[in-house]
Amino acid sequence: MTFGLDAPSVSTVRDKWGWFLALGILLLLFGFIALANLFVATVASVFYIGMMMLVGGIAYLVHAFQVKGWDHILFWAASGILYMIAGLLAFWNPALTAVIVTFFMAAALIVAGIFRTWVGFKMQPMRGSGWVIFGGVITALAGLVIALGWPVNSLWILGLFLAIDLTMQGWALIAVALAAKG
Repeated sequence: MTFGLDAPSVSTVRDKWGWFLALGILLLLFGFIALANLFVATVASVFYIGMMMLVGGIAYLVHAFQVKGWDHILFWAASGILYMIAGLLAFWNPALTAVIVTFFMAAALIVAGIFRTWVGFKMQPMRGSGWVIFGGVITALAGLVIALGWPVNSLWILGLFLAIDLTMQGWALIAVALAAKG
C-alpha cells in the first residue's frame, strides 16, 4: 500500500537536484539557527503543536455534527473542545506546555526503548538483532536522561530535537542533491 505517495524517479531527482540542494541548505541553516537559540526553537515547537491541536479540535467539532445520535455528538464535541483547550494552552503558556510535552516525550522514549530492546532479544539469533537491542538501549537511555533533567530541561530539549531534525534533514537533502547531480 503506497497511500498515494510514490517514490520520485531518479530522473526527476536528477532534473531537480538544484531544488533539493537549495532546500537542504535552507533546512541546514534553520537547524543551525535553532541550535543557536534552543529556547526560541522550543517555543516554536510548542506553537506548532498548539496549532495542530487547534486544527484537530476544529475538525473534531465539525465531525461531531456529522454523526448521528446525541451520545456520539457529545463525545466528538467534547473531544474537540478538549483539543482546542490544549491547543490554546500551548499559546497561552508555552513553558508549561513544553514541560508537559517533554515529560510525555521522556516517558515515550523509555517505553519505546524498552520495547525495542525486548524485540531485539526476541529476534536472536537473527543477524542484526544486536543493532535492534543497541538502538533500544540508546532510546531508553535518551528517555531516562531527559526524565532525570526534567522539568528544567523542558526549556530547551524540544528545541534541541527540532534543531537536530532540521540539521539531519538538511544534510540528507544535500547528499541526495549531490548524488543526483553526479
